Order: sequence, then C-alpha cells, then structure tokens
Amino acid sequence: MPTAKRSGARRARTYDPGRTWTALTAQVRALAAAARELDERRLALPSGLPGWDVRLLLAHVVDQIEATPRLLAEHPPAAAGAGSRAVDLSAWAVSTAGIADRLDDRTRREADRVAAEYGEGPAALAAALDAAAARLAAVEAEAVRTDHLLPHHSGPMTALDMTVTRLVELVVHSDDLNRAAGLGIPLDRGALAAAVRVLADALAVKAPGAAVEVRIPPYAAIQCIEGPRHTRGTPPNVVETDPLTWLRLATGRTDWGTALAEGAVAASGERADLTAVLPVLA
Repeated sequence: MPTAKRSGARRARTYDPGRTWTALTAQVRALAAAARELDERRLALPSGLPGWDVRLLLAHVVDQIEATPRLLAEHPPAAAGAGSRAVDLSAWAVSTAGIADRLDDRTRREADRVAAEYGEGPAALAAALDAAAARLAAVEAEAVRTDHLLPHHSGPMTALDMTVTRLVELVVHSDDLNRAAGLGIPLDRGALAAAVRVLADALAVKAPGAAVEVRIPPYAAIQCIEGPRHTRGTPPNVVETDPLTWLRLATGRTDWGTALAEGAVAASGERADLTAVLPVLA
C-alpha cells in the first residue's frame, strides 16, 4: 500500500488511495458483520479501555467511521496550495495522548445519539454501523484526495491521510472487540499493514535516532533511539515482534515487560528496551 519518499531529514510514507479505500471498506464491513453477533450480555462487558464497556466502544467505532463524512460535510475541503502545511500521520499518532477526556465525552454523546436515533440493543448498534458505512461509501471520491485539507484537532490533514487514520482506528478497535467480546473480526491484510506502518513511523518520529532497529515483519522496519548507529551488517540493538503484538504495544494495550516475558517480543542489545517510548498512540 505505501511508498516512501524523502521529506527533509527523514523518510515519510505515502499511501495509495485505491488500496487504502479497499482496506478501509473491508475492515468496516468486517466490523459491521461482527456487531450482529453480539447480545446484551456481551455489550455490557468491559472493553479493556478505561471506563468503557463494549457498547461504548462500538459507539466510538461508529463515530470514527463517520468522522471523514462529517468533516467533509461540515467543512468543505480547502484546496491545498503551494504554501499549505499539512499535519502528517506521525504527528497525528503522537498527538492523541492529550485528548482522552475530550474523546470520552464525545463517545458518550455519540452513544446517546445512537440510542435516540436507532434504539437500544445489539440490533440498533448494528444498524448504526451499517448507516455509518453507507455514509462513508458516499464520500469515496473526496476521502482519498491528497489535494484537499480537512480540519483536525492536530492541525489540517489531507483527506487521504485522514482516511488512513480511520484504518488505524478500526484495526486497533477490531482487536479490542475480539479480546473483549470474544468476536472473530478478521483484520484485513492491507488495513493491518497500514496500521503497523503508521505506528512504526510514529515511533521513529517520537524517538529519533538509529541505535535500535525495530522489525515488524512482514510490514515494517524502522530505526529509532539516540545513540551509536550501525552502518552495515546486523545492528547491535534489535527489537522484533509480530504485527498484532506491535499494535498492542504501540497503543498501550500491553506493556513492554509483559510482551517480553511472554516471548511475544525478541530484543537483543543493551539499548533494545522500548519501555520509555511506548505507547506511541494512547
């Protein structure tokens, strides 16, 4: 999905609009289908996120799916001129930690809106997800543009990058729902790849350097952490993990010590400890 380009001193990725959209719609469909399997008991289960049950998490998912259509409707996109400066995906990822209270308030208001519009219970949430998916599908042509900027809490963002952020949100929350409610939501390969790369690149921005190489095969490998850098051969400090473990580490769903103790992370070298720089997106 992504290609890479030089942007000043660091390497930035760009994402293919067609593949991004295909991955996003596949993940939305998978989530909507899984919601139909829920019952009242599972809606009341803790989601794993502080203060949220599964019902609130699903209301948040509805809001995340509708974010791009809503922004396009409320704020007609401004053309990105030669002097425009858009917030990139790494800046978005590291900016999320400070908005937890605002996000909680918005999610609770969204849950009230869903209940008022669709009713209570699993069928109502499934209907809300279907409606959100339909609204998203209607804005495809605008949602994958790189020459339009949309407002965002972290600053103006291209419509395509905004769409990529939806991929990250939906992949992470699909995993949350699988663990909390025993669902089997498949993670679309393209969506998972994008989420892994966005969060890996954000780590490289948050902790710049080249002392540690972080590998998440088959999707990403980045260098980070200040210190001596290697020029060839196997680097002295290497961290390697699988895509799902990386998502959970990068978003605070699991901690470094736990992942290391469970054998989900391999780390070699005296600097190969990411405790101080995780999570990336919280």
